[in-house]
Amino acid sequence: MTLKILVTGATGNVGRAVVDCLVEMGAPVRAAVRPSELAHTPNLPAGVEITPFDLGDPTTFVPALAGVDRLFLMRPPAITDIEHTIKPFVETAARMGVRHITFLSLIGAESNRLVPHRAVEDLLIAGDVPYTLLRAGFFMQNLDTTHRAEIRDENEIFIPAGHGRTAFIDVRDIAAVAAKTLTEPGHDNVAYPLTGEESLTYDEVADVLTASLGRPITYTHPNALRFAWRHWRKGQPLSYVGVMTMIYLTTRWGMAAKMTADVRRLLGRAPRTLREYVADYAAVWQKTTA
Repeated sequence: MTLKILVTGATGNVGRAVVDCLVEMGAPVRAAVRPSELAHTPNLPAGVEITPFDLGDPTTFVPALAGVDRLFLMRPPAITDIEHTIKPFVETAARMGVRHITFLSLIGAESNRLVPHRAVEDLLIAGDVPYTLLRAGFFMQNLDTTHRAEIRDENEIFIPAGHGRTAFIDVRDIAAVAAKTLTEPGHDNVAYPLTGEESLTYDEVADVLTASLGRPITYTHPNALRFAWRHWRKGQPLSYVGVMTMIYLTTRWGMAAKMTADVRRLLGRAPRTLREYVADYAAVWQKTTA
């Protein structure tokens, strides 16, 4: 049997980019997709095997992991109960012979017990399967997903980060690093802090968007309470709102500003800049006309 790489979160920003990178490298890929999405799965590359998978349904674990050698693991934003979801999945992976797990973590998770990523890191470090921890900075792609509507429709960025700086990273660069850790030796039991090579305030982010989109985009400087209230009113789970708020507060407190050179060192090139990212994605923030 040909051993495969299982990619969880395969229809999300990072997971899909990991799938694309692995396919380009000729690696055999199995994409884990929630059963509810199977009927309308995005157009994954040819040759990618699709398997139904849900961290809340242990009956999906064994079929998804059958014949899998390596695993790209993501924590879905809505999942905060690591003990009853990710832990049993990781234990199943170990029993079934998975030989390496690359986990998409969060920069600073090693010193922040309030974020669920830390619990997953602790689980992997205590386990028997070799791991790589990708401690990623803030995704540029959060701007075209989580914050897309407010930028497109309201011409604003509504994030409680104050004047804090962020060393943003493009998920395509994270995916390229992930693919290396899943296909080559030398990445066992290490953590890579991944950021871009520029550290920007959200006022500066708004300036980049303004220049690219040709209309004023404003950073409105909401406080944490206003931010949490707005997202709770949108119907998002309170646990998810709490994690989002805490993550952005770390930016306000200056914890997201540090830049690292790991992307350049691992990929042999500079990480993408915010201007490059905005130019590539500009169409998603364009207002539709009737």
